[in-house]
Amino acid sequence: MTIHTNGSSSSNGIPERSVYLDHAATTGVLPEVLEAMLPYYTEKYGNPSSVHAWGRAAHQGLENARRQVATVLGCRPREVVFTSGGTESDNLAMKGVAWAYRRGVFDNKQPSEGPGHLIISAIEHHAILHSGEELEQHGFEVTTLPVDQYGTVNPDDVARAIRPDTVLVSIMYANNEIGTIQPIREIADIAHSRGALFHTDAVQAGGLLPINVDGLGADLLSLSAHKFYGPKGVGVLYIRANTPLMPQQHGGSQENRRRASTENVPGIVGLATALARAQQNLASEAQYVKGLRDQLIEGITTRIEDTHLMGHPTQRLPNNANFCIAGVEGETMLLKLDMRGVGASSGAACASGSTEPSHVLRALGVSRELAQGSLRLTVGIDNTPEDIAYALDVLENCVNELRTTEVAAKV
Repeated sequence: MTIHTNGSSSSNGIPERSVYLDHAATTGVLPEVLEAMLPYYTEKYGNPSSVHAWGRAAHQGLENARRQVATVLGCRPREVVFTSGGTESDNLAMKGVAWAYRRGVFDNKQPSEGPGHLIISAIEHHAILHSGEELEQHGFEVTTLPVDQYGTVNPDDVARAIRPDTVLVSIMYANNEIGTIQPIREIADIAHSRGALFHTDAVQAGGLLPINVDGLGADLLSLSAHKFYGPKGVGVLYIRANTPLMPQQHGGSQENRRRASTENVPGIVGLATALARAQQNLASEAQYVKGLRDQLIEGITTRIEDTHLMGHPTQRLPNNANFCIAGVEGETMLLKLDMRGVGASSGAACASGSTEPSHVLRALGVSRELAQGSLRLTVGIDNTPEDIAYALDVLENCVNELRTTEVAAKV
């Protein structure tokens, strides 16, 4: 995917010398994934709910994919629900469980115990944060837990926050901005010991960390295909058997009546192919990108003064390097990097364009001024050590230019 020639911009607007370091935002579709998808666009294009031969062929592809995903997750195929992506999966987990409680379908809890309570952290993806805000508009109560300076949730805080009417604890597996990995199993055990369900947004962990649901203690788990070299617009919500959940999308009886809508069979086949491939190569690819990440961290911290690594120093995603660089403005830095062929971000892609500092960095206690110099670099299997060396040279030059300009402006 990465191009290693020098020259001017190509016809698609991407510089011919380009290094893509924004894999947390999205990844390219691998050739073998695309190859698996193509027949479901051109030959096996039937509606999987139809009874004729075209429908049966599509249905077979759908269920084969479901079994592939279940194998990776270590669950039963019926516990796999296909969605349009991580955002929908998070929404369905939060709202589906909350409204199941309100409808009185929990075996161990009844609405008479309280209005219904959920626990999340301050650094969750906006799909979780905004779902919580929406539920609060309907009388549910949501506790947002703080994190420490590394972005880690304290399991003791979870234990203290749980109430008799707590129906769900939702803590992300690994943060999408700073890469910090949470003590998921410990938190899940605490939730279960107090009669609450546990959901984890594992969108950034897919393809990089183990995602066996029993090992994690998850009752619900969200994934999105385009984070592990699959197509955009398709995701998974794992729902453990007998977990109370009210559908949030109504229409047909697809996905065992938990998510109405004709299934995106090509996308689902692509997701399953990408996830199975990622699981097969998990150890080697995680080690490879970790080496590139460490090359970035060492290079930036030694070559650029007044640079602060964000997130946990060791308990972090193997591909994530997030920094706050003093004396520069993040968006301007990104533009300069882009002009020189380096693709990066200042945080979550879904929050791009916001003038407000990252809610994740602010939760870590980072000052507003320093947070404005945020830079997230996330490597992928298509990157090389030569890419990283080039990106380091470009970044150092960009920061020096910006700081020189800032000093001149103050004189």
